Amino acid sequence: MESDRSWYIITALVENKPGVLFRVTNLFRARNFNIESITVGSTEQQDLSRMTITTNSDERTLDQLVKQLRKLIDVVEVKVLDTERTVYRELALIKMKAVDPTTRSEIINYASIFRANILDIGKETITVEITGTPDKIDAFKNLVQHYGIAQLARTGVLALPRGSGT
Repeated sequence: MESDRSWYIITALVENKPGVLFRVTNLFRARNFNIESITVGSTEQQDLSRMTITTNSDERTLDQLVKQLRKLIDVVEVKVLDTERTVYRELALIKMKAVDPTTRSEIINYASIFRANILDIGKETITVEITGTPDKIDAFKNLVQHYGIAQLARTGVLALPRGSGT
């Protein structure tokens, strides 16, 4: 039986003030709902920040969350983005064990194929920066996992509508 749960990207323009992130995340917590990733950063308007939240949800729960987000006083606008008409990316830094030249060479080749950047090569590790969709990052991670991932950091998704949509 197929699940009616899907992956969604919610974007919210919020006032750039202390406590807004807490109020938004507390809304999710109060409804016992998980945030897969959340990124917050400045926008083209100095007094506003953009939150990009990814979550797995059914449509009914998603609609409830969006309605509740819109009621928060510091939230200016909330949209659920259509992933087919959205540019979205994530950044990951992956430090892997690479004690011998063959392993280093293989990791560098994989990084090249995935258009990733080598940021650091140490005596026993190599650090790669990869940007792309979450699926691309997962595919790279799964490919190099057998070398031994020493550390991993991911930013979460950033997203904007394609074209002239605002």
